[in-house]
Amino acid sequence: MEVETARRDVAALDPELLQLPELAPGALRENSTIAEALYSQWLTLPETSKLVKSLIDDAKAGATLNVAGSSTSTNAASSSSLPSMFPAGSAPPLSPRSTSGSPRVMRRSPGPSTLHTSPLKLVSEPVREVIPQFYFKHGRPPPKDLKEQCLSRIDHIFFGGEGLQIQEFRSVTKDICKIPSFFSSVLFKKIDVACTGTVSRDAFVDYWINGNKITMDMASQIFEILRKPGYNYVTQEDFKPVLKELLATHPGLEFLQGTPEFQERYAETVIYRIFYSINRAGNGHLTLRELKRGNLIAALQQLDEEEDINKVLRYFSYEHFYVIYCKFWELDTDHDFLIDKENLIRYGNHSLTYRIVDRIFSQVPRKFTSMTEGKMGYEDFVYFILSEEDKSSEPSLEYWFKCIDLDGNGILTSNEMQFFYEEQLHRMECMAQEPVLFEDILCQMIDMIGPENESYFTLRDLKRCKLSGNIFNILFNLNKFMAFETRDPFLIRQERENPTLTEWDRFAHREYIRLSMEEDGEDASNGSGDVWDESLEAPF
Repeated sequence: MEVETARRDVAALDPELLQLPELAPGALRENSTIAEALYSQWLTLPETSKLVKSLIDDAKAGATLNVAGSSTSTNAASSSSLPSMFPAGSAPPLSPRSTSGSPRVMRRSPGPSTLHTSPLKLVSEPVREVIPQFYFKHGRPPPKDLKEQCLSRIDHIFFGGEGLQIQEFRSVTKDICKIPSFFSSVLFKKIDVACTGTVSRDAFVDYWINGNKITMDMASQIFEILRKPGYNYVTQEDFKPVLKELLATHPGLEFLQGTPEFQERYAETVIYRIFYSINRAGNGHLTLRELKRGNLIAALQQLDEEEDINKVLRYFSYEHFYVIYCKFWELDTDHDFLIDKENLIRYGNHSLTYRIVDRIFSQVPRKFTSMTEGKMGYEDFVYFILSEEDKSSEPSLEYWFKCIDLDGNGILTSNEMQFFYEEQLHRMECMAQEPVLFEDILCQMIDMIGPENESYFTLRDLKRCKLSGNIFNILFNLNKFMAFETRDPFLIRQERENPTLTEWDRFAHREYIRLSMEEDGEDASNGSGDVWDESLEAPF
């Protein structure tokens, strides 16, 4: 083994450093027999035998060897302790080494022994920083103090150990879970899987604390309560039990308890509004991400604290439902709860063009859920009226953008916009209004939007501009187009005074006042006869 190692060392020697006069510089590399002959001659020297014997004795005694490793650099560095293969005084002198580094010196790489003994190579192992766990598949475990505090409140409510029934569970939902009280029945049934009619203390602790629901944010808690097992989304059906309990318990909706048909319509309208605004994918599957990005949680919290249902403008206002339902009922002349093109064209005092109505009924912006050919159902109408009366919202912009984008390539060209404006121009001429040429209107729209490319509009361009809704009014709603051209400064000042109100809020408020006045007028006219008759019969 040692002989083989020594042979490799000799073969690795640079013959130019040896400077043998009788050998050419590349002779050792080209002819290995010469290297072996030189190595054999070196072994026969008396100094070599003494060196080998001393190394063996040191190895047996456990002493440190003077010559270690098998690298060429080690042999070269310790050449002073090795016997010379040449007779005394006959060795030729080595050429002086250049400080700039000759090619021969640069070719010699340091051996392993040099690397291990150099103090510059001693690098301490870096300290490994432990990163705490930040993702928990089933929620972050609660801290000990929070867990103990919650258990104390649970023991107080579940005093007696007999469990709670569904009508007693409201305090648990409100005081311990800190979620709106009208989620109590849904939460109760979520825990009472066996439908025993009672939730025990241990069952609640296992679901709420051991299930790590206590450390979740409210959006995640509500999402976990609503969603079905095995599903990562919430559907419209999942919201119905919540709306049912809301209608039964909220003081602002007590007047509806005698009219169950309107209770059902109110619940449907609220759910449709929630999915219109929050379910941006439009697939009916509300994800946790969409729920967190929306404003539903804030509306639920306000709803649980506010007794006046009409002050909760987001989703739950009864006045808003009243306006939507009455508008649909006015158009549905045969009251089959379906409307067709001829019905919809009468919306807003015939404000819409036939071309835009055709696009709506081609189901380009949204597929109808009515399941009847050529008919729009109540849910479809809710999406339409919310988009029509508040064109500043992102769902509305997406709705109408799809209608105008005839080829579906994601941009609105001048030809596509001119196609819809032609009918507007014809209607202005029929009404003896001064027509505005499309070229002038196009320049006005470009100045209003400021698109990245003036040859077309993108949905991104429209979402960046607060006035983008007026683009669609110009193209297919004549009444709103004329109102925009002759807008009242008093109304503009009113809008600036209440910036939190949306266009839909203002529209719903105006329409509710109008509809209620019409109904009051009918009641007064119908009731006046009764009052007159009673006065005739009453004694003086």
